[in-house]
Amino acid sequence: MKTLDQLVDKALSRRTFLAGAGAVAASTVVAGCSDTNSTPPPANNGLYTDADVLNFALNLEYLEAQFYLYAATGAGLASSDTSAPSGYTGKFTEGTLTVGSAAQVAGLTTAEQEIVNEIAYEEMTHVKFLRTALGTAAVPMPDIDLSFFGPLAVAAGITTAATGAGSFNPFSSFDYFLVGAFIFEAVGVTAYSGAAPLISAAGVTAGFLTAAAGILAVEAYHAGYVRTSLTGRAIAAGSAGYPYLPAANLVEALRATLTVGNSAAPSTTGSVETTLVVPTSTSTPSAIVAASPTSAVGFSRTVNQVHHIVYGSPTVGVAKGGFFPSGTNSIFATTTA
Repeated sequence: MKTLDQLVDKALSRRTFLAGAGAVAASTVVAGCSDTNSTPPPANNGLYTDADVLNFALNLEYLEAQFYLYAATGAGLASSDTSAPSGYTGKFTEGTLTVGSAAQVAGLTTAEQEIVNEIAYEEMTHVKFLRTALGTAAVPMPDIDLSFFGPLAVAAGITTAATGAGSFNPFSSFDYFLVGAFIFEAVGVTAYSGAAPLISAAGVTAGFLTAAAGILAVEAYHAGYVRTSLTGRAIAAGSAGYPYLPAANLVEALRATLTVGNSAAPSTTGSVETTLVVPTSTSTPSAIVAASPTSAVGFSRTVNQVHHIVYGSPTVGVAKGGFFPSGTNSIFATTTA
């Protein structure tokens, strides 16, 4: 992991660094909040509020929405969806977006374009939905760096070049896009599952848990599409081979190490990964769906594990890096385990 830290530092020095269901969930939360512009989500305990939990999710939605919108259209979220809301009094400020080169997926078929469009729309709607639910408590978008795909791919062993010729660019083709989406979607699904228990009893009554479950369902549809597409293409390739499935598995291997920690300051609990393999039998555990092989229940990640992954660092106490070069706009931004 020292290599990854060095690549991130190098990348930073050069620049001075997961549709309709969303609408239904938004109406549920707005109704539960009564007046989202004046009444913040209820407190969970003395350490954080339900607003903090939803803002954690909002940070991830900013990241996913920017990625998918650029993949679909070559342009990202409107400034009205990234800036601090009117009346905001929080300590976090709006960041900037670094995209990198070729920020729209090239050579898409009509069907592929429509699929990317739909996912982009839904991720954009998740941002709008959470901002509406949070009202004046919604944090603005933090600094986001989509060019971190390059160093991340080197650390995973997919490529040897962090930038330039031979580097990993998820916008260069649909196959590369699927691997890039694979990085985000599994994290998004497990993040919602892991954060759900943090919602207070009052928040459950207000409808926040129901809304979070609705977003998780949509993110799971996205993740399922990505994982099925990668596996299906590998099946279709047959003996010719499909290198993008092994690339996705290298990402999984890296994620597992990032959430375990390093020898100097190890994280005590690593996340569980489900390696993609071509299915051969109805009596063996699924390798397409990311779930326990014994119970078929989907996995969860803690806020610490999520931050380790998006920062690209296993170090406990890290507060920024990777896709969030200045950290997430969240009270959970610094890893504690």
